[in-house]
Amino acid sequence: MPTLLQTAPMSESETSSRSSLVFAYYVTGHGFGHATRVVEVVRHLISSGHRVHVVSAAPEFVFTMEIHSPNLSIRKVLLDSGSVQSDALTVDRRASLEKYCEIAVEPRESILATEVEWLKSIKANLVVSDVVPIACRAAANAGIRSVCVTNFSWDFIYAEYVMAAGHHHRSIVWQIAEDYSHCEFLIRLPGYCPMPAFHDVIDIPLVVRPLHKTREEVRRELGVPENVKLLIFNFGGQPTGWKLKEEYLPAGWLCLVISRLGKIGYGTVSEALAYKLRFIFVRRDYFNEEPFLRKMLEYYQGGVEIIRRDLLAGCWAPYLERAVTLKPCYDGGIDGGEVAAKILQDTAMGKKRSKLNLSGTRRLRDAIILGFQLQRAPGRDLSVPEWYQVAGNEDEISSVDQTQRSPKFVEGFEILHGDHHGLSDTIGFLDSLATLAKIGGHHQEREHLAAAALFNWEEDIVVARAPGRLDVMGGIADYSGSLVLLKTGNQYPMRKQTVTFPEIHLRSWWAAYVAGTILVLMREMDVRFEGSISILVSSTVPEGKGVSSSASVEVATMSAIAAAHGLEISPRDVALLCQKVENYVVGAPCGVMDQMASACGEANKLLAMICQPAEILGLVKIPSHIRVWGIDSGIRHSVGGSDYGSVRIGAFIGKTMIRSVASSSSYAAETKAEEAEEESSELIESDASLDYLCNISPHRFQALYASMLPQSITGEEFIEKYGDHGDSVTTIDRKCTYDIMAPTKHPIYENFRVQAFKALLTATPSEEQVIGLGELMYQCHDSYSACGLGSDGTDRLVRLVQNMEKLKHSKTGNGTLYGAKITGGGSGGTVCVIGRSNLRSSEQILQIQRKYKEATGFMPYVFEGSSPGAGKFGYLKIRKNSVPPST
Repeated sequence: MPTLLQTAPMSESETSSRSSLVFAYYVTGHGFGHATRVVEVVRHLISSGHRVHVVSAAPEFVFTMEIHSPNLSIRKVLLDSGSVQSDALTVDRRASLEKYCEIAVEPRESILATEVEWLKSIKANLVVSDVVPIACRAAANAGIRSVCVTNFSWDFIYAEYVMAAGHHHRSIVWQIAEDYSHCEFLIRLPGYCPMPAFHDVIDIPLVVRPLHKTREEVRRELGVPENVKLLIFNFGGQPTGWKLKEEYLPAGWLCLVISRLGKIGYGTVSEALAYKLRFIFVRRDYFNEEPFLRKMLEYYQGGVEIIRRDLLAGCWAPYLERAVTLKPCYDGGIDGGEVAAKILQDTAMGKKRSKLNLSGTRRLRDAIILGFQLQRAPGRDLSVPEWYQVAGNEDEISSVDQTQRSPKFVEGFEILHGDHHGLSDTIGFLDSLATLAKIGGHHQEREHLAAAALFNWEEDIVVARAPGRLDVMGGIADYSGSLVLLKTGNQYPMRKQTVTFPEIHLRSWWAAYVAGTILVLMREMDVRFEGSISILVSSTVPEGKGVSSSASVEVATMSAIAAAHGLEISPRDVALLCQKVENYVVGAPCGVMDQMASACGEANKLLAMICQPAEILGLVKIPSHIRVWGIDSGIRHSVGGSDYGSVRIGAFIGKTMIRSVASSSSYAAETKAEEAEEESSELIESDASLDYLCNISPHRFQALYASMLPQSITGEEFIEKYGDHGDSVTTIDRKCTYDIMAPTKHPIYENFRVQAFKALLTATPSEEQVIGLGELMYQCHDSYSACGLGSDGTDRLVRLVQNMEKLKHSKTGNGTLYGAKITGGGSGGTVCVIGRSNLRSSEQILQIQRKYKEATGFMPYVFEGSSPGAGKFGYLKIRKNSVPPST
């Protein structure tokens, strides 16, 4: 079991009584952070009279600037590569693995031979690694003990990268775990990641560089008055042309720029905590150690997160004002360098420690399991990857016992069933429940008092969750049987809304979605509810933005009711039932794609579904080099609007006309004669009984039916000639004129576009790939407009994206956005944008926001990220704590 080791400093008599030892200290090639903390350990080893050989690709000055001693030797060698960044905020996961393979895997035998020979030549007493994998194996081959000193290990970091880069890279991670298995034990630093590859662990205090000058001395040398607030900007690597501006700072502030890449890493976090400095940080993509350092920073009230677009836009003032109110409270040790040095000295002198001789494959098993349970961001897929599950047959790994779960206690409640998965919106909701459970007195707001009285707090409470969705491709073609691709939404900042039942009116907007689930369960599943039902709804999915706030409310409500009453309903069936709520209770003639995404979706994947009526084909991973955004136009969207309903009616009228044409015997005979094909009559007969428009290919529609359809028709004319249009959720108005050609053509061509889009997503990454994806989105948007479902706002946003795209063809060549389209039911709402996953794209999205605001006065909100659907989340059953759980 890990132990916290406290040691006293080495006295002069103790040091002089021991002979000089030789340490080989390997330092990873990943940034400066590892090197700067190694300096502290090395400094104490050398001050004790020992000799240290540092092996690292870090610049020599990092070590020699702090340590001036003939007992320090620097050997510049690159033995690992860490993470390869595509920009200052993003890791390229595939490139990271490929670079490690190039540096450490392909020349492995040569490296081992060289290192073994070198270790023997210097007569090393101990090998120390922070945290170079191959160093541990080289030490074992040379017959020398080895120890690791770190807060993370590369098996944990790279295990997730394999999920994006492809399972053929897994041998890299296996080899790293096997190398670590030769390490004797781990000296673990605070803010550590899961590192079960090391089963013998010693925890030490923070390793922090000492101060060389006082605060007053630094201000005096820089000429900064005491009344001026000082900000150190320690984050380089910004896009070309990005500049710091004076207006970014509030009055009374001064900014000092450090000319190197900065981040939320061990060095900056440890020093901020040690010296009680406030730290404003921005999250980065796929820096997997970051969440654990961030949690430590926030726990000790030392950190404030600034969102990426505000960093780039210079909207710093609110974060600076928030930061100065923090009261950093870290009071732990900061002498980790000295403590680590004494442990290393004792080990090199021959002190024995117990060693659990577990294989590297067993260690990797644990690393991957914990790596997927302790996610770097809320809402990540918690399942063990398929390639890992089958790896047991290849590498003799026993079955996995996933015993590590999220905490079974949250503030005020015990979790009896389920897992909150670390989702911030869910944890926030649980926190609000805890607050409601404590409410009393007349000083509370009326809404809070009503909500607090809603439940019997001594009984168990069921909590369910469902996200909104972003329609990437497919949209309104769902009711015509198209393939659709949908991304589940993340939690969004929005006011909370409370609904109680049965004290609601069924005709109110929220009540229809909530109470409608009960009515549908009673009708469709013959469920009978005894007594009343108390429901508290907290929604963070914005209304009227085209991201399916209604479906998320329906799915979450039905999931909670089903769990509370012991009803076992599959996620797919939940979606189908919720569609009935929308169609028959609310009165919105929508398809099923929104409910399916909310119920069956998964984080960071697109749900692929054929809407005939709802066949899920599977999940398509969004490639790591591609990112999808949603931009709110500010124009309220509703699928209950007349435009959407008219377009749907037009599509069903068009289908009815095609069936009528195909069923005509004279038309079938004429077509067969013209085409002279044996199959033509069978195809025509099939079209005569057509269930879904999307079952006709674009070329058949254009060749056989396009010329037969009118551009429009009145309801009166259609009913007189054809009777019914075959759609149970819409009604034809005899006095209305309906467009026919565009609404009929759209789903037929959209189905083809979605199929092409899906195929491109899985293609080899290339410029042609992202150009093709973008073009398909532009075509979809134009088709919406032809149907009459565009809007000034969404058209403006798409044009702004197109203008950014033109930069790719300009002299600067800086464009990284490739396509955009209106989403959902159209006529406003949100635009979906696709581009490269890099900092430049984020900057261009920000520029689009600004230009849109300049033109319209509305600053559009940007939707990013994703989270698990209701089926993946399951449900929580919680019980109020009478006694807080012991820690």
